[in-house]
Amino acid sequence: MFLDLEHLTMRFGGVVAVNDVTLSIGRGEIHGLIGPNGSGKTTIFNVVSGYYKPTSGKISFEGAQISGLPAHQITGRGFARTFQNLRLFKSMTVLDNVLVGMERHTKTSLWRAMLDPVATQREDKLLTEKAMSLLNLFGIAEFAHARATSLPYGNQRRVEMARALATDPKIVLLDEPASGLNETETDALRETLLKIRDSGVTIFIVEHDMKLVKSVCDSITVLDYGKKIAEGCYADVSRDQVVIEAYLGKEEDL
Repeated sequence: MFLDLEHLTMRFGGVVAVNDVTLSIGRGEIHGLIGPNGSGKTTIFNVVSGYYKPTSGKISFEGAQISGLPAHQITGRGFARTFQNLRLFKSMTVLDNVLVGMERHTKTSLWRAMLDPVATQREDKLLTEKAMSLLNLFGIAEFAHARATSLPYGNQRRVEMARALATDPKIVLLDEPASGLNETETDALRETLLKIRDSGVTIFIVEHDMKLVKSVCDSITVLDYGKKIAEGCYADVSRDQVVIEAYLGKEEDL
């Protein structure tokens, strides 16, 4: 598979936040990770993206083990990430926030800028065009020159996702991207996620909006108290009695 977690466990002192979780995500899939608050979803994201070193277990990406690698090395292998709490550069414009995401792809250095300003200007133009295309994808191009934190919360979410995609990732980890969005914005996000998947980028998503999960996810893993309690397509997990009792509620509410 593309991304594999094998018997992943993460302990914080006496607290077991993730308990022997195994799951696999195929290339080009949208894989959902759902469960009650405190079930270990964000902890898994933090371990996979290198912010935590797992207590035990193994993570493999494209056949190579990445468990315990620092975050910058995992990012360099093709990972991008958004967070529950927005992490935008407050003093920067929307466009500049996205351009920051392209930094590792730029060839420009101080010496190159001095010796070949024409080439530097050409590269800057190409990067700006790419950033604007991402802002168009998320429907926020009109705010390109506005300060990012002056935008409504839903649009700030979109800026963060555009910045994540600016790194040209192979896989993007989205932590509750629909949080704070209204129904119209969520519908637009749904279409955007499908476009991202269709472009060849794999998506690993934590989300509480079950309508969104149902409409975009190819497969789903359900957590409760750090343990995997179900896995499969939405139709299967939504009928699982253990999942209904732990998280989804009565069947008529699904």
